[in-house]
Amino acid sequence: MIFPEPEALAPPILKLDDIQLSFGGTPLLAGAGLQVEPGDRICLVGRNGSGKSTLMKIAAGIVEAQSGEVFRHPSSTIRYLEQVPDFDGYSTVQAYAEAGLGPGDDPYRVTYLLEHLGLTGQEDPTRLSGGEARRAALARVLAPEPDILMLDEPTNHLDLPTIEWLEGELSKSRSALVLISHDRRFLEKISTATVWLDRGQSRRLNRGFAHFEEWRDQVLEEEEIEQHKLGRQIEREEHWLRYGVTARRKRNMRRLGNLQALRANYRGHKGPQGTIQASATEGKESGKLVIEADKIIKTYGDRSIVAPFSIRVHRGDCIGLIGPNGAGKTTLLKMLTGQLAPDEGVVKLGTNLEIAVLDQKREDLNPEDTLAHYLTDGRGENLLVNGEQKHVTGYMKDFLFQPEQARTPIRNLSGGERARLMLARIMAKPSNLLILDEPTNDLDIETLDLLQEIVAGYTGTVILVSHDRDFLDRTVTSTIAPANPDAPDGRWIEYAGGYSDMLAQRKGVEDERKRVEKAEKAKAQEASGGKPAGSANSKGKLSFKQKFALENLPKEMEKAEKEIAAREARMADPKLFTKDPATFNKLAAEMEKLRADITRMEEEWLELEMLREELEG
Repeated sequence: MIFPEPEALAPPILKLDDIQLSFGGTPLLAGAGLQVEPGDRICLVGRNGSGKSTLMKIAAGIVEAQSGEVFRHPSSTIRYLEQVPDFDGYSTVQAYAEAGLGPGDDPYRVTYLLEHLGLTGQEDPTRLSGGEARRAALARVLAPEPDILMLDEPTNHLDLPTIEWLEGELSKSRSALVLISHDRRFLEKISTATVWLDRGQSRRLNRGFAHFEEWRDQVLEEEEIEQHKLGRQIEREEHWLRYGVTARRKRNMRRLGNLQALRANYRGHKGPQGTIQASATEGKESGKLVIEADKIIKTYGDRSIVAPFSIRVHRGDCIGLIGPNGAGKTTLLKMLTGQLAPDEGVVKLGTNLEIAVLDQKREDLNPEDTLAHYLTDGRGENLLVNGEQKHVTGYMKDFLFQPEQARTPIRNLSGGERARLMLARIMAKPSNLLILDEPTNDLDIETLDLLQEIVAGYTGTVILVSHDRDFLDRTVTSTIAPANPDAPDGRWIEYAGGYSDMLAQRKGVEDERKRVEKAEKAKAQEASGGKPAGSANSKGKLSFKQKFALENLPKEMEKAEKEIAAREARMADPKLFTKDPATFNKLAAEMEKLRADITRMEEEWLELEMLREELEG
């Protein structure tokens, strides 16, 4: 008899089974489940309002389910990222973050994390902005390196460099991860499994988010086919009842009972949530030239926010504005749209401009307003959309709000619902210039897809600020970014294309700069009578050793790449760390060394290649 390995018998560190939860009689969770094993990297996906955050809170022990089984391994530790952190009793952010540490945890982790999240640790928690509060909460949950890390929208309010840093930090983490995020690229890079919460129930795919949408569409298609088959079966049974043999009454009664059950299943089938039906209400056509900025400058004290910057924005352009927090994106945006005067230079706005603004801070929302009042500005029950009168409840349906929510105060809405409401309002307002400041925050994937389509199909002009790399790549025609992203100095550059295009152009410019510097250095040495660095001899030929290195370095780099791939394949086993942490750490150290070797070999090969080109003329 063959017995399984002891690890195979080990229970999961977290398991939720048949979770039931209703609000006001409406089931939110109807048999949902979640299972977490050591090393899991699960993304939890679903429409806004599907219960993702609630299920995560049940898993973390913050919310109680009405029924169902919840198992947490007694020795496992769980940390949950709070949306609204409680700073009561803490004098500094450092003290708040350190309070999350366990007895054996390293306090230096807190300092390290706060530094990378843009906080000193000495801030007064009562004076933090919403974004700073989220960063402090993120440091608190990451520092202990728990067995299970639950992160609900961890990238909200983070700039791109910090998001990329967080990706690297989570990739190295030993914690099992459960993630909720609207950031496609973030999920694609981090997740290895997907749990889809839909109509109160959960389905699991043991592949990352990159494969989710194809799988979701397949599931819904199969469901539609099954529902069609059920309808045909009911038709056949009804025909038999009308025209079939009725002699054996008991059998007939049983068959009638089965038919009634089929009818109940058919009527009770709850299809997938609909999609938003919306398009931007476009105003009069603007002039061809929308914005012209000529050598505009803005400084605050000794700090340069915008150095001399010029741009011409034409009708139909879609411009993305990116950069680290504090670089001056909002300042530049306000200057371009005429809300803030430059210290020097001129900004000219085009003719017939009708501007619609989506503010990232959601300051336009009054929590006491009802949905209907907010959408109509208190002007009755109707609003004008694309020249057509629409009742407010009908327009709400287009954005997946129920008619009974018309009198609901905004304070009762979730973050995703608030984002959807603001989107509904801005889409109803006639415009030819859209200003979107962090429009992707709190939107579910489906609504994000719709927003992409709206922006792509908009005939007017769009200027948007976003940290969502995938959204930028899918929408913008050019990208404005700091010339020096690591230490912004007020210089801004416009790149053609989206975020990925900008990175490629930056790399090309940097490579060209290095090549020119090398060439100039070699010429200077030659002019002064010296030999170019690394040159073989006075005859201007490569030495045998240099030729050998030039030929063999690519082979060595290829060999190192294969060794890295082999180690990555071994480390992909989610059970490796729990079974053999020493081997896991050894493989990680070897990979780091191999990557450093590849970088060194690339630089050496590039120097030799440039030298060869220089010598051969």
